[in-house]
Amino acid sequence: MSVHLQKSAVCLDDPGLLKSFAYIGGRWVGAEAASTIAVTNPADGALVGNVASLVEHESAAAVDAADQAFGPWASKLPQERAAILYRWYELLLANREDLARIMTLEQGKPISEARGEINYAASFIQFYSEEAKRPNIESVTSHLPDAEVEVWREPLGVAALITPWNFPSAMITRKAAAALAAGCTVIVHPSAETPFSALALAELGERAGLPAGVFNVVTGEASKVVEPWLGDARVRALSFTGSTQVGKLLYRRSAETVKRLVLELGGHAPFILFADADFDQAVDEAIKAKFATSGQDCLGANRFFVERPIYDAFCAEFARRAARLTLGAGMDDPDIGPLMNEKAVAKQRQHVDDAVRRGARVLTGGKIGKQGPLFFEPTVLADVAPEALIMSEETFGPVAAIVPFDSEEEVLAAANATEYGLVAYLHTQNPRRIYRASRALQFGMVAVNRTKVTGAPIPFGGMKQSGIEREGSRLGMEAFTEVKYVCRDWA
Repeated sequence: MSVHLQKSAVCLDDPGLLKSFAYIGGRWVGAEAASTIAVTNPADGALVGNVASLVEHESAAAVDAADQAFGPWASKLPQERAAILYRWYELLLANREDLARIMTLEQGKPISEARGEINYAASFIQFYSEEAKRPNIESVTSHLPDAEVEVWREPLGVAALITPWNFPSAMITRKAAAALAAGCTVIVHPSAETPFSALALAELGERAGLPAGVFNVVTGEASKVVEPWLGDARVRALSFTGSTQVGKLLYRRSAETVKRLVLELGGHAPFILFADADFDQAVDEAIKAKFATSGQDCLGANRFFVERPIYDAFCAEFARRAARLTLGAGMDDPDIGPLMNEKAVAKQRQHVDDAVRRGARVLTGGKIGKQGPLFFEPTVLADVAPEALIMSEETFGPVAAIVPFDSEEEVLAAANATEYGLVAYLHTQNPRRIYRASRALQFGMVAVNRTKVTGAPIPFGGMKQSGIEREGSRLGMEAFTEVKYVCRDWA
């Protein structure tokens, strides 16, 4: 049964970037799909468009396409792959405004943040277009007489990429560019809530010259799309960004075929502020660390630990600044956009209500915004009890919990008292404390006296149950390559 895929009147300079079909083997497929997914703007519920919802046999066809394309793509000269990737990077920048509009309409983030994400997404393609030329054969001093020893890095095979809705472009390019540079082919499953950003990337990839089957995007329900990939031995790598709960499930299922895994999972970042820090700078950075992407960011600060001598002053100023943040539709470029769905809003309310029951004070916010049902006011809670849910669960929204501390040992223990270990924020001017705390914090990334630390050249990832392996940097290609040792008799 064929279905008509209705599209809303999304205003783009290049309407060809708004695609309604999945992209498999160089073709736009899904006209015969039995069902569709309606994508709506979280700001007002308006229809952005419908995309085809594919099922198991169509998802399996994407593996076929990627597997068939793997040999020719892997055998290309690295310089050829690099040139195609660089052209893809150029096309992202040339179409930044359209890509940002698509993202804002389906995801809700402020348009200025969406533009920033497109730049961020493009930077990974640019970086890996350069790294594509660098994995070389390594000559090793032989330990055997009359033998020549070499170590090669070869592309792994088909890589499955499962990406979230909060960064619908950058999470794809960070994974895909590394895999493609290594010589792998990829199959992408974007969130059902933000598929249009992924499909626009596929369109630009085709224009850049990515051969058929090298980059595939399969839209639909995760249970139907991803399931065939988990048991398929041809899918050699799986890279996932999302919740720790789902990551554990994928970890177990991937064991059946011993896949290479890259898991970027939950975060529960501490923000640690000592009294000797630059106070005004720390407040500025605290606002950024908490409220970027409306708080819907795995790097978002959740728990604010403030040394007691400046605790009251910080609470007052942070709350004052948070109360001034504007809420609104993403296209109006507010400070805070809508949350993604009703479940996200419910979690904010649950965390606020639980904290208040346990004695916390609401310094500002704490309610659904007047702008609509998916808006939640920037919220600051003080005197939060250690047993409060917000101190152990990732809020993933615009709610900040603040508690005082009295000693370095106390705050480091509290910061580390979590199953997560993605990023920690540290503010102090004491160089010895910076060293001690950076060593002691059990997090994959530590930001000292700043918030912005991510970028294409750095290894992004966490410790403990925040994930395994790293994305970005030269290390980001390692998960998509196999090491081969060759020992030759040259006598």
